[in-house]
Amino acid sequence: MSSVEEGDLIVRREGAAGVIRLNRPKAINAMTLEMSEGIDAALDRFETDREVAVIILEGAGERGLCAGGDIRGLWESSREGGDLGARFWRQEYVMNARIAKYPKPYVAFMDGLVMGGGVGLSGHASHRIATDRTRLAMPEVGLGFFPDVGGTWLLSRSPGEIGTYFGLTGQTMNGPDAIHAKFADAVVPAAKWPELRAALTKVRKGVTAADVTKLINGVATGETSGPVAAKEPIINALFGFDRMEDIFAALKRDGSEFALATLKTLNEKSPRGMVVTLKLLRLARSASSLEQCLVREYRAALEVFRSDDFREGVRAAVIDKDRNPSWSPPRIEDVTPQMLARYFAEIGADELKFN
Repeated sequence: MSSVEEGDLIVRREGAAGVIRLNRPKAINAMTLEMSEGIDAALDRFETDREVAVIILEGAGERGLCAGGDIRGLWESSREGGDLGARFWRQEYVMNARIAKYPKPYVAFMDGLVMGGGVGLSGHASHRIATDRTRLAMPEVGLGFFPDVGGTWLLSRSPGEIGTYFGLTGQTMNGPDAIHAKFADAVVPAAKWPELRAALTKVRKGVTAADVTKLINGVATGETSGPVAAKEPIINALFGFDRMEDIFAALKRDGSEFALATLKTLNEKSPRGMVVTLKLLRLARSASSLEQCLVREYRAALEVFRSDDFREGVRAAVIDKDRNPSWSPPRIEDVTPQMLARYFAEIGADELKFN
């Protein structure tokens, strides 16, 4: 095994299963560029290994599958005018598309925290297992960013305006809500995972996706909707607009406890991040493929990487942790069409391409 497999990433075959374990438990398995490249190499290896019938993705430690990308590293590169963003996101997004089309059953164990890049590794899998401890979120708007890694594709396919709500507020889904929002397929109690995992390592060669689903359903709870699903009618009424100004106006007009709490949450987010996110989500509704969304996300991500909003959001949340970002501009009304256009402009030779 190479050093990366012994360090931040553990890749090995256990019986019929090709196991990929993210191994940075102290950082809740936040993903670096090297880890992403290692996962790609593992997928290459397992695709051609006839002994491997199924892939298992899991995270080391008790806290979660993956809390996202290595934000601190991206922040440092952005400050220095480096190119880590371009390289990291290119690698990551191409891999996200690959996971969605992987020819063998790919089982993601989405225990504990699953955020940002963790959603990219699991949300496009053929078999997505949430647990009674799952806390899934795409909180990027709070960093001056937007839900990427194909997040705009997934969120735009949630029922009603549920995806708009989760994408703009960064609120957390539990396991049943993740199923309702179409980010997961089954809830399996964390205590049952060892039993299911053992069964997955013993499947026969050429096992079908339906066979794997049957195994999972044998230990699943059958839950399909959580607390946020119950609020879907009010969420649909408040978030069914194409402009952030109209969403804010609807929340103020409604005045319910839920609306006012949501308004408070949105007022903490990056105005530019919210406007970019809403436009990406609306464009994603008519997208014909995940790849189309990823191409758009990559253009927007490169602009984010150059922006003071991203650096300020990460500073406030991760570096200084004062939770008091000074957004630029400070109000959604001040996000101009010219400012917005830069996130959606074609980028010529730098466009994202798939293998």
